Amino acid sequence: MPTYRRLTREQRYTIEAMKRNDREQKEIAETIGVHPSTVSRELRRLGGFPGGYCSIAAQRDAESREWKGYRVPEETMELVDEKLRAEQWSPEQISGSMAKKGIRVSHETIYMRIYRDKAAGGDLHKNLRHRCKSYHKRGSEREKRGRLKNQVMIDERPVVVDERSRIGDWEMDTVIGRPGGPVLVTMVERYSRYTLISLAASKEACEVGAAILEAMGRHRDKVLTTTYDNGKEFALHELLGEILGADAYFAHPYHSWERGLNENTNGLIRQYFPKGTDFAQVTKAQVAEVEMKLNSRPRKCIDFKTPHDIFDPPPPIALAA
Repeated sequence: MPTYRRLTREQRYTIEAMKRNDREQKEIAETIGVHPSTVSRELRRLGGFPGGYCSIAAQRDAESREWKGYRVPEETMELVDEKLRAEQWSPEQISGSMAKKGIRVSHETIYMRIYRDKAAGGDLHKNLRHRCKSYHKRGSEREKRGRLKNQVMIDERPVVVDERSRIGDWEMDTVIGRPGGPVLVTMVERYSRYTLISLAASKEACEVGAAILEAMGRHRDKVLTTTYDNGKEFALHELLGEILGADAYFAHPYHSWERGLNENTNGLIRQYFPKGTDFAQVTKAQVAEVEMKLNSRPRKCIDFKTPHDIFDPPPPIALAA
């Protein structure tokens, strides 16, 4: 008897990204591994949002339809509020970490509390990554990028990288602040979700390259491959690969879903550094604090362990003889 599997957040993000790039429904279905009718139903049911299909709004709609409320002790919800305000964890991360301690509260219940608080004039929603806002479609005008010298495209990347079965495969991108000013360079390890963030003085290739080496140099024993965005800021990829001992690959232009983990991580970073942030006013200590918070968050995709637990686990305790 066939079983029905609901679309995941990552699949909905891929639908949104590919739809924005005018991809056919059949191609989208093949990419996320579902039947074309599943994509058709999803877009027909949830494609009427302002600006087109929105993965965030679609996920909330799906969760609201599944939600079956139950009473949770107020002291438990006070712990939830504390995690939201102090750590900016997502409802799923809070729910998963509490479950490991024997405390039962679903992420749907947490979302409902946030929505009720917002309706009453509260500010809990401001601690969420998207602050209960829908995604707004970008303009259609595209940057006309030239090809970087000696690029190796993602099609040639080893299959083991897609399997996420080892530590050492990284995705790279930049987070832009004020035009012409400093930028953040973000590096995310695919298996553990471990994140490195480094300040670069500008988007110039030499500055971005220096920021990558500063952050990854101490972890070069855990660098096997790097997958870059197509920006010209990564023009020094050959030199970086030689220094780090890593093979470099590039996602196709305007295929953000090929670096979905990195794109999602950049969204988490925007919780702390919203669009328009002047990174000239941001210190390395502030960046390090955000990096620490991301690596200390429990993640559903790794059984609510933290990226730090997996990337840099503590040494085993020796037993006394």
